[in-house]
Amino acid sequence: MAQRTNHSYFVVMQDFGRLGLEATVNPETTRRNVIDRIKSGEYQLIQFIHHIDGLSVEDVTAELIDLAEAELKDEYRASRADRIANTQDHNRKLAREAV
Repeated sequence: MAQRTNHSYFVVMQDFGRLGLEATVNPETTRRNVIDRIKSGEYQLIQFIHHIDGLSVEDVTAELIDLAEAELKDEYRASRADRIANTQDHNRKLAREAV
């Protein structure tokens, strides 16, 4: 008896209005790739994201969008903290040079 391979992949369905729906399916795309593409804006107008694993289908739309949004917020906070620290360093340097 031949052994069955268990394929796992994501289907990202986007709705482009009058242009129609488009499903992006690539067996090499990982969960991380999907989250990164949501964050970058490559995936927009998402109708659903399904994770296909063998014979089961799981709707992971809300989960992956929430993770992408949380990561964007964390990145914004980190970059904002860096900007504040750089401004404070710059102001200290200006104050030292003024003396």
